[in-house]
Amino acid sequence: MSKLLSLPFLTAAISGIAMAIQGTINSSLSQKTSLLSATLVVHIIGTLVAFVAVLAGRDPLLKYNWLSVPWYLYLGGVLSVLIVGLVAISIPKVGVCNATTAIIIGQVSMAVLIDHFGWFGTSRLPWSSSQIFGVALFAAGAKLLFH
Repeated sequence: MSKLLSLPFLTAAISGIAMAIQGTINSSLSQKTSLLSATLVVHIIGTLVAFVAVLAGRDPLLKYNWLSVPWYLYLGGVLSVLIVGLVAISIPKVGVCNATTAIIIGQVSMAVLIDHFGWFGTSRLPWSSSQIFGVALFAAGAKLLFH
């Protein structure tokens, strides 16, 4: 089966759709309230949804040795607050398409680096010249989306 039609690819694509919608909604919420208040409320709601999912999935939350996890793996929570805030700031200034395009360029570029160096406990997947060329083409193509 083609990688473009595989379940992991489609799942990631749905995630991208959700991210564009989320950024737009969070930006609108922050305009109607404030950036910090909206970010807090969004994360409280997310925490409640995740808590219900843990309970519904009967995930043994207390079974894990949370203190043995490397400290940097907890930075996802900090990054989540940063992401929600920065997206909420950027969308009203440059639009959903431009902001999302910049987000994707940043994601892909950092993903290539993370794979290449094996950062954050990931398997090392060295970059290839075609990947670097692909990122360059992607960035050039993204320029066409900016208006």
